[in-house]
Formats: sequence, structure tokens, C-alpha cells
Amino acid sequence: MNLACAAPGRCSRLAPGPATCCCAIRRVSLGVPLPSSALPPPPEPGSPLSAQEVWDLLQTRWQASYDLQLVQRRGRLYLQVMWAYLEQQSFPLTEEGYRSKLEELVGLLNGLGVADQVRSWLTTTSDKPRQGKAMGLALEIPAGRASEFLL
Repeated sequence: MNLACAAPGRCSRLAPGPATCCCAIRRVSLGVPLPSSALPPPPEPGSPLSAQEVWDLLQTRWQASYDLQLVQRRGRLYLQVMWAYLEQQSFPLTEEGYRSKLEELVGLLNGLGVADQVRSWLTTTSDKPRQGKAMGLALEIPAGRASEFLL
């Protein structure tokens, strides 16, 4: 498969890793598989998330850096992917502010022990955030950790 840019000279941005441009990322999101040599190796099960990994998952999946929030409702914690994203002019954070918020959120997710759940959900969900509707993942928190976060 040719991973060359479909819009040479007009490509909006370079993508991190072996996929050299945003066009290659679009192919993945449209269901066109990249050759296994172009995909990063999967992380070890149980390994912690990194902010860069979450950023890359969002970019690969939806070509946007969506806002993420941790929400408590009815005694459960949910990770929500909001409809606002960094690349919007109206987004309230700068890139540095977004990365800082993402680092903090990833630290909480790792502390809760749900890194594998989040990683799996972000790579397999078929939904897409839409205006006014957030996507939510009900986090399955180990019993000992839940009491630290839920009141």
C-alpha cells in the first residue's frame, strides 16, 4: 500500500510516527488498514498510558485532539470524550494547556488502574464525538481504588 501523501505540498500536518502525513491517518480512520510495519508496536498489557499515547490515539482515530473529562455520576466514574477539540478556534485551551490537562488526566487514569480499558476503548469504539453529545466509557475500577475517588 502506498503511504504517500494524497495532497503533496498541501498536507495540513505531519503525523507522528511512521505514517508520514495526515492522509495516512485518514486511511486508518476510514477503515483502510495500514501495513503492520507502519503501525507502532502494541504496548505491553498493564503498561501505563502516556499523554502522548492518548494524543496519538485521538489523532489516529478522529484526526482531532478532543477534550477528555473524568466525570462521577451515581457512584461510578466515566471517561468522557467531549465534542470540543483543540483544533477549533473556539477551544478555550492553548496546546500547552491541553497537554498539561491531558498529562493530569492520564496520571489519574493510571492511578485508577484503568489504562488498558481506556487504551482498548479508544482503539475499538465505533462512535464519534458529535456536537452536544459526549462519548462515555464507564470505568471498571478495582475495589480498593474506587474508595479513593468516589465520595
